[in-house]
Amino acid sequence: MAISISVLMLLLILAVIFLRNGGLKVSHALVCALLGFYLASTSIAPTIHSGLTATADIVSSLGP
Repeated sequence: MAISISVLMLLLILAVIFLRNGGLKVSHALVCALLGFYLASTSIAPTIHSGLTATADIVSSLGP
């Protein structure tokens, strides 16, 4: 759960930065959000979740 919240916060911060810099329009942000909600309700959601979890595990296992 902590990984999901961290990824969510990172994406939210990036979206705000892109919106403020003019690189992302509000309509594009809404389309991306709707796509995320749509993907969450499909059968590919568990695959995306397991892929993100595996990536987080690999990154956390890397040493300095």
